[in-house]
Amino acid sequence: MPPSTVASQRITPFLWFDTQAEEAMNFYVSLFEDSEILSTSPGPDGRIMTGTFRLAGLDLMALNGGPQFPFTEAISLFVSCETQSEVDRLWDALLADGGEPSRCGWLKDRFGLSWQIIPDDLGRLLGDPDRERAGRVMQAMLGMSKIEVSGLRAAYNDA
Repeated sequence: MPPSTVASQRITPFLWFDTQAEEAMNFYVSLFEDSEILSTSPGPDGRIMTGTFRLAGLDLMALNGGPQFPFTEAISLFVSCETQSEVDRLWDALLADGGEPSRCGWLKDRFGLSWQIIPDDLGRLLGDPDRERAGRVMQAMLGMSKIEVSGLRAAYNDA
């Protein structure tokens, strides 16, 4: 991919898909504001071989490289969410059509890519100087799949 297709960002995440790079790029850019497909290059079979796209201001690259290297949880995309409704919207969309929920805000989408969908309130509550309150929030989070702010706040306020 020529350097001119990626913004001035020095390090760019590069995602290896089997054959679904175009489908994944289209799906991902539909979920986030300030997102678009920047460029694509065809492969010998007429399908997109590589592409660059922007998600919420972050440039990424995608490759249809074949099945040799599937995604693992060793890398994930961490998404900070301002509201519970944003958590709910992204969680549901990323799980649609074959995604798999995990624990503590983690999930795998239908392409196998891991995401962390995390409300901003989690960091604020975990960072509270009252370590007992923060500990209750941590315990509540550890019992969740999708992070529910109301459950975190209830644990925080439970004396």
